[in-house]
Amino acid sequence: MSEKPQPRSRPSPKVWQFYEVKGETLTRKRKSCPRCGRGTFMAEHQDRQACGKCGYTEFNEKQSEGPA
Repeated sequence: MSEKPQPRSRPSPKVWQFYEVKGETLTRKRKSCPRCGRGTFMAEHQDRQACGKCGYTEFNEKQSEGPA
């Protein structure tokens, strides 16, 4: 028998968490991917920001802890 086709993945239903509404303005809480464009947000990790769609990664600068 042939297998059933897999349903297409859908965007996360919690996309509203990445936006903030102040009055009549809409602001994005996370950075958009420079390769994929607006609407594709980058995941925030402890030491980097990464796009799950294309794999683009930006590393955060290390902050100096002061004199040792």
